[in-house]
Amino acid sequence: MSDIIKEKQSDEVEAEIEQTFFDSKNHAQYEKDIGILEAVKKYPKEVFWCSVFCLGVVMSGYDSQIISSFYALPAFQKRFGDLADDGTYQISAAWQTALGMGSPIGQVIGTLGIAWPLEWFGRKKTYFVVNIGCLGLIFMQFFAPSLGVLTAGEILAGILWGCMVLIGPLYASEVAQIKLRGILTAMSNLCFIIGQFIANGVADGFANNSTEWAYKVPFAIQWLWPLLILALLPFAPESPYWLVRQKKFDEARKSIKQISAKSVSDEHIDDRLQLVIETDKLEQEMNQTTSYMDIFKGSNLRRTEICTVVYVVQVLCGVPFVMNYSTYFFELAGLPTKRAFDLSLGGTAIGFAATCCTGVLLAYVGRRPLYNTALAFTTVLLWIIGFIDIPKNYFNRPELANTQAGLMLVWSFVYQLSAGPLCFVINGEIPSTKLRSKTIAFATAVQATFFVAATVALPYMLNPGNGDLRGKTGFIFAAFSTLCVVWAYFRLPETADRSFEELDIMFHRGVATRKFKNYVIEAEAAI
Repeated sequence: MSDIIKEKQSDEVEAEIEQTFFDSKNHAQYEKDIGILEAVKKYPKEVFWCSVFCLGVVMSGYDSQIISSFYALPAFQKRFGDLADDGTYQISAAWQTALGMGSPIGQVIGTLGIAWPLEWFGRKKTYFVVNIGCLGLIFMQFFAPSLGVLTAGEILAGILWGCMVLIGPLYASEVAQIKLRGILTAMSNLCFIIGQFIANGVADGFANNSTEWAYKVPFAIQWLWPLLILALLPFAPESPYWLVRQKKFDEARKSIKQISAKSVSDEHIDDRLQLVIETDKLEQEMNQTTSYMDIFKGSNLRRTEICTVVYVVQVLCGVPFVMNYSTYFFELAGLPTKRAFDLSLGGTAIGFAATCCTGVLLAYVGRRPLYNTALAFTTVLLWIIGFIDIPKNYFNRPELANTQAGLMLVWSFVYQLSAGPLCFVINGEIPSTKLRSKTIAFATAVQATFFVAATVALPYMLNPGNGDLRGKTGFIFAAFSTLCVVWAYFRLPETADRSFEELDIMFHRGVATRKFKNYVIEAEAAI
């Protein structure tokens, strides 16, 4: 008898879910049908405010890149390094590991801890406090008298960088219109690349500077972004999804109106507010609550798996080697210091161009085919980079190092065209709206943990006094990346042009990965 009652209750819940979906279906369909240019015209401020919230990601990208580039900076090497037998100064593998671990360790703490303030106080207030903290911690990096103090500063600052990495794509996913959602969440990756590009450009400019300002000025530049963000933030709209969950419907309507063009009618603003309200109602009917334990329950476990693995792929597919340690690798491969910095700068410029192209591709190509195809291609490149390093007369054949450098630039372009930005897109679309902050926080923390492991291992792989693997490091990441390709083929669903309501229902019903693209909700509703 109890089984019959449970089955009846399940049918009633399913009927309520379907009715809630059909009540708001027309609102969602309108957002899907309009073109990207029309969406930009109707919601121009979406683009602007999402850009402001993603500026924090610029700081995270800048900090991670500037530290790793210092390992090849003569002034930094002489100030903090040890004198080697050949008369040069080297930052030991142990200190490279400690410095490199600072930011990702901080990110683990920051991303897990920031999820609660984001739900208690909202996206806007939390972002304001985080930027205030950034201003203070940059002083610690700027005046650091030793590698120990600098490492402590990196860890503390990393807590705030972790908050930035979470807030940017989270805000974009909740403010953006369906047609713009992919482009604006991918902006987080673009901002990360901008940060790396600026860091490489600054490091390149000081490559031949032998004074302490060669590394102090790069730290001081970090003060610019928090000041700019704090000047703009008082005028920013709050996330309408967060306001609806707080039952602040009038403020949610004002927020939607604030990001809309003046030509958008009050009726359309009300329709969009209704879509947000119905999405929240749907998740309540699915008994969705907002604790960390809930991201591992029911269909949310699958969503958490996808978000987490997609984020971890950023480490396993070769980013720490090909991008973060590129300058150091080029120098170890025998290239002149200035050319090593120039190549790294060129790599980030290529990445910037590629990420810009992603916005165009997302309008015509689905998430799944772009992600899977590009990840397979970058995996092949890693295998080739490794094989090129096998010849015993490697240092007597400079064309080998040049070929590896060229392949790494190609790798950067393809990665920044696909897996890099799509990570933020997928993480902005896959989680339920109620659990989005905690799901992304958990995924980011796991990714940071993997990055810590890579940061510990890489200096020992590359350092001449330890592993001295050079390009053979590509073999290690190629093996992990191959596993990622297999996972993506079987587990990564297509989420393009789906409303959050549709995704909630599809995950609730356990739709198979390869059926996501063409799944029609009405077909099952009619049974």
